[in-house]
Formats: sequence, C-alpha cells, structure tokens
Amino acid sequence: MQITVECQQRQPNSTPNALRREGLIPAVLYGHKGAESISLTIAAKTVETLLKKAAVNNTPIDLNITDISWTGKTLLREVQKHPYKNYPYHLSFFAISSQDSVEVELPLHFVGDAVGVKTQGGILDPILTQLHVKCKPDSIPESIDIDVSALQIGEQLLVKEIGLPSGVTALNDAEQTVVHILAPQLSTETETATEESA
Repeated sequence: MQITVECQQRQPNSTPNALRREGLIPAVLYGHKGAESISLTIAAKTVETLLKKAAVNNTPIDLNITDISWTGKTLLREVQKHPYKNYPYHLSFFAISSQDSVEVELPLHFVGDAVGVKTQGGILDPILTQLHVKCKPDSIPESIDIDVSALQIGEQLLVKEIGLPSGVTALNDAEQTVVHILAPQLSTETETATEESA
C-alpha cells in the first residue's frame, strides 16, 4: 500500500497553537541529512487520513515537501496527542531512503487452525502481536504471517522458529514465546483465579 503525504516547510515565526487554529499540524522530518531536521506543517485533514492508514514504525510513507521540492520515503516515528482531547498535535517522520537498513514493528497474523484448538479443545494464546525487525527500507513487509496449524496443546512457537521473509531479521529475543496453545482447564483455572483476585 502506497501512502503519499504532501506538506510544507514551517515558517520560522509561526507558533504551534496558531498553526493548529489554522487547521495545520506541526511536524518534523529527521534523517534526510544526517542530524539536520526540517520543521513542517501538514493539513489536519491529511493527518487524520494518514493515521487511519499508517502505523508508527511500520508503514512506509512518501513525504512530499512541496515548497522546497523534497520527496522521499519515510516512517512515522512518533505521534504526539493532546492528553485528554486525544487529537494529534505533532508528528515526527524519519527519512529512510538513504538508510542501509531500518528497524520497524511488524504486525503478526496467525493463520491456519491449530490442531490443539481444532481437535483437542485448546485455546490459542498469542504472546506477541508485533515483531521488532530490521530490514532494507525498500523491503518492509506489511505484516508477517505465522502458520500455527501444527501446534498442539502445550506447544509453543518461539521467535527463532518464525519463517521470516528474505532480508528481514528479528530483533526480539530469539527464545521469546510468540504464541502457545493452552489446555482448556488451564484457561478455566486462570479465569477463576482472576475472578477471585478481583
């Protein structure tokens, strides 16, 4: 999925609150020239649409700074939101085109019907829903599919056992559990203990 965002360089004398009153969200771009950064403004409606499509540290975004003719592939590194109104008031982008590799968080999708669930009555219990990986900026997968169909009750899948696309390296602990299959009575006991401690 290709996402393109148009923005402009922020004027030096502008204040964040004044920009927001004009329907603009302050932003910043890092990584395009070493330690340099560019202060930006993006239309609030554009930001609203962007946040429905892009995830922090996951989705490549083509950023187009129209008034200085800069275009490049970026990642959304941070979204600052108003503490109680919950609307975004500042975005941070990181240019990845010039990087040899980038670190991103990829969502995990569990596919297949686990034997331990389908025929043994167990419960699929995901421990991780995202994986921290390193890959080339032009080869960022949208997600990682994990086949759980062979898992039986009591079995687990570790990070080191995940089949990753070529060029993608997991940065999580290799021995970390990704998903396991709980026995039915284990789940019932856990629920009972939770109810009693509540």
